[in-house]
Amino acid sequence: MRKLTTALTLSTSFVMMIGATGAFAESHGEAASAEHGAMASHGAVGDDVIAAQRDALYAATVGRGFGPQAPRDLSFTEGTNPIDFAAAPPSAEMNLCNIHFHEGAEHRGGEFTTYAGNGDGAGYGSGYIYDGMLSDAELAPYAHAVGATEHGALEPGDTIEIHYVYSSAEVKPGPTLGSCLSEAVGNPQLRVEAYVYVVVNDDSAADLTELNTVTRVGGKWQAPKVPAGAGEPITYDGSTTGPTYNEKGSPFQVTWSVHPKVTKVSIASVGAWLADNPFDEDHAHGVRTLVEEPALLSKIN
Repeated sequence: MRKLTTALTLSTSFVMMIGATGAFAESHGEAASAEHGAMASHGAVGDDVIAAQRDALYAATVGRGFGPQAPRDLSFTEGTNPIDFAAAPPSAEMNLCNIHFHEGAEHRGGEFTTYAGNGDGAGYGSGYIYDGMLSDAELAPYAHAVGATEHGALEPGDTIEIHYVYSSAEVKPGPTLGSCLSEAVGNPQLRVEAYVYVVVNDDSAADLTELNTVTRVGGKWQAPKVPAGAGEPITYDGSTTGPTYNEKGSPFQVTWSVHPKVTKVSIASVGAWLADNPFDEDHAHGVRTLVEEPALLSKIN
């Protein structure tokens, strides 16, 4: 059996980055679609709310100079956005500056193509989930709350998409995407290595504290223990994401590398990482509605 899962992905504005503290994800768009009517007190919003978000995004973005947006369906390779920017260097030549994850995969592709539903219209309860099957033992309830917020807590069976954010600036890892900037470089090139995991109640599964190990390699800050078997990444030009941008374009340019295979990760280790990490991360963040309009997408070669 398989449980509806949730996933995590990169997305936020550099205005929030530069802002203080580690609360960039809360700003990701708790009220991203208020003008179109949030969901009723129970259940998910209707398709009309999602359609209205996409209409608003199109009106606010197309023909206004915005570059290609993210997230996207990775199987759709077409895109007609005219803005071109140089791809960021390989992550090994950049500095890891931030790690965070989103609840509900923002991207669709690889082994995460099942739609979780529309959710609350503000980033929670939506996105894409692991397509595979999990055993009853892997789905057994976990005794402790992990990443609990007003939106709930992570549970066995949830999918998470983790973003390992790299900057061309000489920076070190830290809280929020503000750590990707420096006094010397205010507009660094950015690359996100996105990995998707499914949370299981199995201590023999991968350990997130190990996967998210941060150290210097060849003089650069890196995350050298990410899954080796996550598949060849799909790379494309995009933007920052998150529900803050459900109805407006992100002006920030990001080179995306999204790995297609899902790795099982121990829920106990997810809780341990959220309790103690250098990024002040203690919960999952919401997702941006999938960008579908070709005029807002780059072409995937």
